[in-house]
Amino acid sequence: MSAPTAPPPAALLDHRGRRRARAATHLTHEQAHLGTAFHEAGHAVVAMSYGMHVVSSEVIAWVSAPGQSTVTGVTSVSVESLEAIHPWRFAAQAAAGEIAQVQYLMVHGLWTPKRAMACAAAHDRDQAVDVLASLGYRLDPGRVPAGGKSWAMVQGMARRRIGYLWREIRTVAEAMDRRTTLTGDEIAMLTGLHNPRLIGGAA
Repeated sequence: MSAPTAPPPAALLDHRGRRRARAATHLTHEQAHLGTAFHEAGHAVVAMSYGMHVVSSEVIAWVSAPGQSTVTGVTSVSVESLEAIHPWRFAAQAAAGEIAQVQYLMVHGLWTPKRAMACAAAHDRDQAVDVLASLGYRLDPGRVPAGGKSWAMVQGMARRRIGYLWREIRTVAEAMDRRTTLTGDEIAMLTGLHNPRLIGGAA
């Protein structure tokens, strides 16, 4: 499952050009790899269920030091316009990764407070905040802004959706754990969900 070297530096940056946060989980490589697969499957399945085109979803793993591995992932989606699927749904798919990863820990008997905290994906949250702000929607990390929503409210949307789609998320995560990368069409075949046609570039 591990690649011998790290991916290109740009793959480890968020949309603002900052290095993504890293946290020790004290899981085995196999457990961390599957957990990341659940994270990416959460993004992909929730996005597709909301009508977004999923380009691909993958787990990226490499040996970062002797006896130490690092695991991350990326899911690419494309939509004609966020207004067409509603920006709050875009925010919910952004929140779905960490929610699905925490659920994986709970289902597999691996949950601890520190491991749950390590699932936090600030880069997903910040991207949702910035994208929605560009459209005039107010999403705040810590409070409910006037006329908007808090990140906790968006997480609640994601949690409800994940509860409804857990079987599909589990199926995709297990396949991604084995194969590393899945296309959106492969995810659609595995889940029975419809992957809308590609419009424009990935986001």
